[in-house]
Amino acid sequence: MPDITVSGNDGDFSAYLASPKSGKGPGVLVIQEIFGVNADMREHCDNFAAQGYFALSPDIFWRQEPSIQLTDKTEAEWQRAFELYQGFDVPKGMEDLVASLAHLRGIDGSTGKVGTVGFCLGGLLSYLMACQSDAECNVSYYGVGIDEKLDRAANITTPTILHIAAEDEYVNKEAQEKIQQGLAGHSSATVYSYAGVNHAFTRNDGIHYDADAAAAAQSRTTELFASALR
Repeated sequence: MPDITVSGNDGDFSAYLASPKSGKGPGVLVIQEIFGVNADMREHCDNFAAQGYFALSPDIFWRQEPSIQLTDKTEAEWQRAFELYQGFDVPKGMEDLVASLAHLRGIDGSTGKVGTVGFCLGGLLSYLMACQSDAECNVSYYGVGIDEKLDRAANITTPTILHIAAEDEYVNKEAQEKIQQGLAGHSSATVYSYAGVNHAFTRNDGIHYDADAAAAAQSRTTELFASALR
């Protein structure tokens, strides 16, 4: 599958595109973790393409270091990933994601319906896309910092899922409870918590990967995309 170019407000940036074999279908915007558009993000895209979606993962770190691909296997890569995370401009990144959403809708063969799914940093950004974009649906995996932005939840009007790792080392129990309470009874947002698992429980080949929790979350994600995008 190729890397393509997306035109944003501040310049062009790359994105990984996986296409369905049929050449037509709805889209899924796959929002990266702090490790860039790496092998894990590309595998997620390939899996969505196998389900019949155009899956696009844009490089939102391009302003700092274009095309970086890191893993969670070495201390040096973790340090670089956190540097990129700390230097990331969220409003600018959201502009890039909105541009990517529009690009995905315009791909030849696209039905025009697009959902978003994000992991870690991308989980926060997918939540923000639910709050301020016109995506048809949104899924957040272990988003970091959502508890600080719950005042925006009133803007969510499309189906949205938040997957939370109960033992998340970056989203403590207090933050999790705040999210649960802040979204309780919301007509469009649903929160699922997965007991006994840590942050990044769906990261392919990741140190905290949990097959059972990943499968349960994926089933819910697949069901949402099927109902909202088909």
